Amino acid sequence: MPRKVIVLSEIKDGSIRNVSFEAIAAGKTIAQGGEVVALLLGESVAHLADPLFHYGADRVIVIEHENLRHYTSEGYSQALMEVIREEQPGGIVFGHTALGKDLSPKIATKLDSGLVSDVTQIEASGEDFLFTRPIYSGKAFEKKRIKEGILFITIRPNNIPPLEKDESRTGGLEKKNVEIKDLRTVIKEVVRKTSEGVDLTEAKVVVSGGRGVKSAEGFEPLKELAAVLGGAVGASRGACDAGYCDYSLQIGQTGKVVTPDLYIACGISGAIQHLAGMSNSKVIVAINKDPEANIFKVADYGIVGDLFEVVPMLTEEIKKLKANA
Repeated sequence: MPRKVIVLSEIKDGSIRNVSFEAIAAGKTIAQGGEVVALLLGESVAHLADPLFHYGADRVIVIEHENLRHYTSEGYSQALMEVIREEQPGGIVFGHTALGKDLSPKIATKLDSGLVSDVTQIEASGEDFLFTRPIYSGKAFEKKRIKEGILFITIRPNNIPPLEKDESRTGGLEKKNVEIKDLRTVIKEVVRKTSEGVDLTEAKVVVSGGRGVKSAEGFEPLKELAAVLGGAVGASRGACDAGYCDYSLQIGQTGKVVTPDLYIACGISGAIQHLAGMSNSKVIVAINKDPEANIFKVADYGIVGDLFEVVPMLTEEIKKLKANA
């Protein structure tokens, strides 16, 4: 049965986050031929609409307001609820990001709706859909079915591929005025600690370091390898606790969850808390001096050796392959 689906688009550093394109693809699946409406919220964001059309949105609604310059759950929920009341969608899709995890329960509560979060796969089951999500820190998976009401989900980045980009594709652009008022939270300043480069949660390649990196300087070879591969640098909690890097790079149960195409673990023992954040990566390569390290149990490929010898060698070989490609 065709249904209208609203997709919340996220903006970072002046561009649309890749998870928004993945959310459009998820929206297309559950729309079953119905309309997918992408929602853009911000202060001056209308110029960002084109990529949303290119990746499959049928219509884009833009709400611009000075109180939407920075994300607040109050401001975004006021804008979203106004659109939802007017559009009456049969489905809503957010990315399972920091923003999505904060906002989706608030919207679901206002709608008195169910919510399936952290979806990694969508399967048609007759007239319904089965939504797969990881549980128990990624050690098992469950399948959820929404029997009635809005199909409201958040999707984990890097799991549902976006549709093929078509730059000739266009759609309807609608600017909407919504009063955003009575905010109890006001963002005065945003201080960023994360380094420039690929977003860790959306990176296709992640090179991570643990206590075996030994120092902040020990991350330099990892950064070089990540740069050559076009990836991002991550870390275990042990490396963050030791002061080798900022906690914004932490991957694990109490950090970020990543599912890249390639995960390279350097000097990481493989504590269960870290595995919870990366064990669903498509290919895992472990580099560790200890052949009994737990990380080798989940790795697809293991290299027993000193990371300070292995990583530079890998970097040089990849550079040669790229030069000859």
